[in-house]
Amino acid sequence: MHIPDSFIPLSQAIIYWIIALPFIFMSIRWAGKEMDDTKVPILAALAAGIFAIQALNIPIGMGTSGHMVGATLVAIIFASPWAGVLVLTLVLLVQGFVFADGGITTMGANILNMGVISGFVGYYTFSVLMNSRLNLQISSFVGAWLGLLVSALACAVQMYLAGTFPLVPGLIAMGTYHFIIGLIGEGLITAVAISAIASSRPDLLENKSLARGVKT
Repeated sequence: MHIPDSFIPLSQAIIYWIIALPFIFMSIRWAGKEMDDTKVPILAALAAGIFAIQALNIPIGMGTSGHMVGATLVAIIFASPWAGVLVLTLVLLVQGFVFADGGITTMGANILNMGVISGFVGYYTFSVLMNSRLNLQISSFVGAWLGLLVSALACAVQMYLAGTFPLVPGLIAMGTYHFIIGLIGEGLITAVAISAIASSRPDLLENKSLARGVKT
């Protein structure tokens, strides 16, 4: 899902940067208000974990790859999608500038897809399902799965607009692979992690009431 520099022309890449920058700014502002000495290590550990799981790339074709994202997991733990945007921005900055994974000019698009779209769609899907009285495991699973899928489809649309490859084959390829990755990876890992934290260390969750949603 990391879009390389050559896949989107600079004129379009700038537009995605312009869209992503306000979200990055708001995530930094959120951190300034909400983060303290007890939360910073948790955020750092999540960033390191997400960096590691994103190293597992599954080739999709047409020069693209599929992998897990982790924005929904972060958003649920900190009870804010801004946390997901912040962590994914940091991860993508390190990947792009240090390890040349993904692009520099296209980083705005990558942040928009993996941080903003995945984090916001995943977190608010999770919140709606929890408010509908579904248990924590199902809500976090569906939220993470849907957040990943929508962000993958957005990536396919962006590359279609860039003329990189046709729309329908791109949607099918990105959608199919991330549908599966979301089921056996993103969704499952998020559900297990959130359930385990809520059961054993609810103090790590910003929303302590989530522990009541664990189905034992």
